[in-house]
Amino acid sequence: MYQRTVSVGSRSGLHARPASLFVQAAARQPVKVSVARDGHDPVDARSMLSVLALAAQHGEALVLSAVGAGAPEAVEELATLLAQDLDAKA
Repeated sequence: MYQRTVSVGSRSGLHARPASLFVQAAARQPVKVSVARDGHDPVDARSMLSVLALAAQHGEALVLSAVGAGAPEAVEELATLLAQDLDAKA
């Protein structure tokens, strides 16, 4: 299993627009990626409702994880996206 912890970069947290961009990117990955708030159960990164339910705020640490061929690349791509201020691209 490949894991990485990343802080939410979007100013208003992982709300609808940033979550949508994140979920779309997760759906394009060749492996299933999960995301979790530190100390909580992971959820499917491809599920919009699950990602929104995390209620992740700006600067909060999230743990991304994946298993299988391409896991490191998938996690790193999503970590890079999550660390950006996706609200600034509106």
